[in-house]
Amino acid sequence: MTPSSEPPATLLGTAPARPDSLELLRQAAEAMRLPEDPAADLIARLEARTARIGVVGLGYVGLPLALRFAELGFPVTGFDIDPAKVAAVAAGRSPLHGIADARVAAAGLLAYTDMQAARGCDALVICVPTPLGPHKEPELGPVRAALAALAPHLRPGQAVALESTTYPGTTEEFVLPALAAAGLAVGRNAFAIYSPEREDPGNPEGTVGRVPKLVAGATPACLAVGKALYGAAAGALVPVSSLRAAELVKLYENVFRAVNIGLVNELKRISHALGLDVQEVIDAAATKPFGFMPFRPGPGLGGHCIPVDPYYLAWKARELGVPSDFVELAGRVNDAMPAYVFGRLRDALDARGMPLRGARVLLIGLAYKPGVPDTRESPAIEILRLLGGRGVECAYHDPLVPRFAAPHGAPALQSQPLDPGFVAAQDAVLIVTPQPGIDFAALRRHARLIVDTRGVYPDAAVETGPALPPTLPVETRGDFPQPAEPAYHPVIQA
Repeated sequence: MTPSSEPPATLLGTAPARPDSLELLRQAAEAMRLPEDPAADLIARLEARTARIGVVGLGYVGLPLALRFAELGFPVTGFDIDPAKVAAVAAGRSPLHGIADARVAAAGLLAYTDMQAARGCDALVICVPTPLGPHKEPELGPVRAALAALAPHLRPGQAVALESTTYPGTTEEFVLPALAAAGLAVGRNAFAIYSPEREDPGNPEGTVGRVPKLVAGATPACLAVGKALYGAAAGALVPVSSLRAAELVKLYENVFRAVNIGLVNELKRISHALGLDVQEVIDAAATKPFGFMPFRPGPGLGGHCIPVDPYYLAWKARELGVPSDFVELAGRVNDAMPAYVFGRLRDALDARGMPLRGARVLLIGLAYKPGVPDTRESPAIEILRLLGGRGVECAYHDPLVPRFAAPHGAPALQSQPLDPGFVAAQDAVLIVTPQPGIDFAALRRHARLIVDTRGVYPDAAVETGPALPPTLPVETRGDFPQPAEPAYHPVIQA
């Protein structure tokens, strides 16, 4: 039997066949001959774009970054625990919405499910999720797993950069011990970096190479390596004094949005109680050319950062014994929005004499934001749960989410076409996420009732009940007219 030069099978399946496996092993062996100044040597190879970049996690953050490095001429290896994603990248196909197959094919990325090839990488960039646990606590299992998988393959002369959003202290608590356990001296023959992602899923122009990039290092030498690593790929570099400062900057960026969205969501509830159009209030306030930035209300927050980061910061603040009331309040306000939308829908149906139980409700959009198929933390999921718990017959339409495995044991759902007859048969249409390409004018023509959480329809009514009749004149002649049927506005603001 002829010995194979290919990487061995792993628990996640056999690594894709590679014509350059021997070359990767040669590079790893060459790298083991440590130069006198490892930092200067690595910086020189990064600046020459001959250093091999390894990207751990080929999702919405990792894949665009890997493609950017490859397009700049770096050799790039990608790693992911999802065999289907690895197979797609290895075959030159894009596993993500919004990234063209041709771009992936042209990049020529290597991709593996196991980490054996990490030894041949000069810089390893970790781009894995950092979700919340069941009690709103940081869940850093993916970071731990990535470092544990890398551990046997770490070697002198490598840089390890973390891009995942997390609480201040994570890089020190996880990356530095991993390097030390591998027998490496941080700042001397290994380099620890934190450079948080600033990706904007759904943005067709992307952010890598266009948006300034934060970078921090565990030591001055680590920072110098980090600047060389990201210098070519970033639109501009923003060096930060410490790892913890960079980690806090990233949280602050997203908490800023979460707090302001919480404020405008609370303003919406107050406006509705006053019988006022919150969109009109925001539009008028936005005419002030200083000291104001408009944010828009919605059905709640979703995605990989904005609904998560306030809880990361609040968790760390509690550990330090510092109050974070403002941050936690914003999280609670935003978390409560799906229930508020549910209540507005219930009231609108009730005003029309329709019970909620047994009602047919069509949700428009399951993704957390327009232009993406990502349903992580989407408020639509909580709205579906609330409606299903009250016996509502739910359906949805989302051109980017053709099938949805509903949580809590509910049967899977499929996106329904917006046929006029199907829309007309619904008791209510609830706009959660206005995906591009939906004909909202046609939707309005055929729907009995629309509950609009996103300001799609500028004339949406604030009141859920019938429109108020005109005031009768002081003097009338003849008999008063018979009361007419109540007139209901077809679109309700929620």
